[in-house]
Amino acid sequence: MTTRTTDTGKAGRAPWPLTRVLRDRNAGLYLAGVVVSGFGSSALGLAAGVWVKDLTGSDGLAALCLLALWTPTLAGPALGTIADRVRRKPLLIAANLLPAALLLTLFAVDSPGTLWLLFAVLFLYGVAGVVQDAAESALVAAAVDPGLLGDFNGLRMTANEGMKLVAPLAGAGLCAAYGGPSVAALDALTFVLAAGLYAALRVRDAPPERAAVNWRRQTAEGARYLWGHPGLRPLVLAGGMTMLCAGVGGATLYAVVDALDRSPAYAGVLYAVQGAGSVAVGILSGPALRRLGARRFGAAGIALFAVAVAVRAVPSDAVVWASSAAVGVGLPTVLIAALTAVQHETPGPLLGRVSATANSLVFAPNVLGLAAGAVLVETVSLWLLLPALGAVLLATATALARRPTATGRTGRAGHA
Repeated sequence: MTTRTTDTGKAGRAPWPLTRVLRDRNAGLYLAGVVVSGFGSSALGLAAGVWVKDLTGSDGLAALCLLALWTPTLAGPALGTIADRVRRKPLLIAANLLPAALLLTLFAVDSPGTLWLLFAVLFLYGVAGVVQDAAESALVAAAVDPGLLGDFNGLRMTANEGMKLVAPLAGAGLCAAYGGPSVAALDALTFVLAAGLYAALRVRDAPPERAAVNWRRQTAEGARYLWGHPGLRPLVLAGGMTMLCAGVGGATLYAVVDALDRSPAYAGVLYAVQGAGSVAVGILSGPALRRLGARRFGAAGIALFAVAVAVRAVPSDAVVWASSAAVGVGLPTVLIAALTAVQHETPGPLLGRVSATANSLVFAPNVLGLAAGAVLVETVSLWLLLPALGAVLLATATALARRPTATGRTGRAGHA
């Protein structure tokens, strides 16, 4: 507790979180790797659907691209165990080089009959992404000054959201001009560059101790630790509920655009406004985490998200723009808070599988929310659906905010 207070005091005198992170060599290299690989991944995410649509004319097959990418998240706890069984720095490098090699095989995709290769590569791409996230989260906790973790995770969110503003358009344009293989080649290049940045990290990465139990029991240990930790469990559950509601709300976007009497392309404008909000909160999250603690920071963000979702039912451009910006600010807070708390509170040997389990519990509900939202938006009025979502989110924020501040292990999470 004394050390944490000292860190907070020092952090309070720091002029700018971005400067503090970039002054740390490892943090700067990590952030550069996130920017580079995030650009390629965001470009491919949209381009793959465009590629499939061009080859088949099928909206359903195009949508399967996202399903192939997201499905490995469900196996996150088991895949995250890999990061606790081998050295993490070589694993992180391999998790970038493997997709780079796989992406080059997509030059063979030139007809509907070869699309199986695209879906297989996207699935393996998703597997590598889950392993990479687990290895990165565990290695960051060892390589980056603990006092910078909140700032780093916020800036990581900023980098990811910033890439989402520009990379999909670049990927779609490149795909339209030169075809899908050109985007795959670009993405492969970004993975190679990211691997080089991770190779330059200076971190003590000792080989893990030989596991005394089998893979299944190791995976269960991570889930048991997360569920049994009184500080981490409510943050992760609140994150999962938030992402469930975000999925339902996301499925209503085009209905909101219709209510404004705008064309479907207007959704891209709202995405950009939301992304700008996420960029802003990522920059400010480090100081906010130190001032409020992970629990209150997450609760405040969920409450803002609740209000933003509820008022989106109002058919006004100004209101919907303000709502989109507020969604961008509020939605990422609990994600940043949960990730930072997991890194602070989990012993190093468990961190890979615990972080992967937390990611699965937080992000898998988003897929369910999208599916439920697709049904609800056809059967329930926006005037009922969106305020109801806001009420659920507000209840989630209230429950998280009212949870008493814990001591001991959990106390550290509260000061993440």
